[in-house]
Amino acid sequence: MQITEIKVHLNQEGRLKAFVSVTFDHCFAVRNMKVVEGNKGLILCMPSRKLEDNTYKDLAHPITQEFRNYLESNIMQAYYAEVEAHNAQTQQTPQPASSK
Repeated sequence: MQITEIKVHLNQEGRLKAFVSVTFDHCFAVRNMKVVEGNKGLILCMPSRKLEDNTYKDLAHPITQEFRNYLESNIMQAYYAEVEAHNAQTQQTPQPASSK
């Protein structure tokens, strides 16, 4: 299973840094993964739902450590690229129109 698309939606409020959607093999998408600032750095949280006892249960998650590493490394790479693009865009200042 190969990642064919990653969409990162930045959300720089508090510990939640981004929502992520991933498409596999152009035919299966997983939405609402989250990049969160944990105690030891950024972590990837799988989509989950809240249970009646106020705990959370993952709706989808990697089964093997190898696939988790593949998923996390690709998502974090896309996250950092999106942050860099966002920072470059916000640092651009409009150029004054030249008069001739």
